[in-house]
Amino acid sequence: MVVLVAQESMVALVAQEALVSRTGRHLQRYDRGRRLVVGCIPYRYKDAKQTLEITEDDIEVLVISSQKGKGWLFPKGGWEIDESIKEAASRESVEEAGVTGIVEDELGQWSFKSKTHNTYYEGYMFPLLVQKQLDVWPEMNVRERIWMSVAEARKVCQHWWMKEALERLVRRITSRDTEEEMVATCSLS
Repeated sequence: MVVLVAQESMVALVAQEALVSRTGRHLQRYDRGRRLVVGCIPYRYKDAKQTLEITEDDIEVLVISSQKGKGWLFPKGGWEIDESIKEAASRESVEEAGVTGIVEDELGQWSFKSKTHNTYYEGYMFPLLVQKQLDVWPEMNVRERIWMSVAEARKVCQHWWMKEALERLVRRITSRDTEEEMVATCSLS
C-alpha cells in the first residue's frame, strides 16, 4: 500500500513555520519508555529505464549530514502524537532533507541505543520516492544533503539500522521489478 501525503501541505508547512523545524519533546510518542522515531530513505532512479529490470546501480539515495557534522544518515526524527507514522516520516524528510514524495510501505522497525542519550529508541523506516527537491527547507542551514549510489551510502551511513533499512529497500525494488517481469512474461504465454 502506498499513502500519498499532499505535497502542498508539506510545502505549506515549510512556509507557515518560517523554515523552522518542530522542536521539543512534549508531543513525542513513547512506548515502554522508548522514544519512537520515524525516518525515510529518499530515493530516485538515475535514468528513465527502457527495461523492466532495475538493479542497485539504477538507484540513488539522498543522505544528509548529522547536525553535529559527524557523519551521514537518512532523515529521521520523533513521531508526534498529532500525526500518523507516514505523516511523521514525510515531515522529517521535508524538515531535514528538503524533499517530498510518495511514502511507501514500511521497511521495518529497529531497536537501538542513542549515541547521544543513554536510552533506547524504536525506529521505523520508510522508502520515500522523491518527486520534488526543495530549494529552501527548514534545516538547510544546519545540514548538507547529497545524492549518492547505494554502494556509497552503505559506506558513509553512520547507523547500522539505517544500513539494514537500505538493504531492505534495495531488495524490495530489485525483486519487485523481477516479479513484475515474471508476471508480464506469464501474461504473454
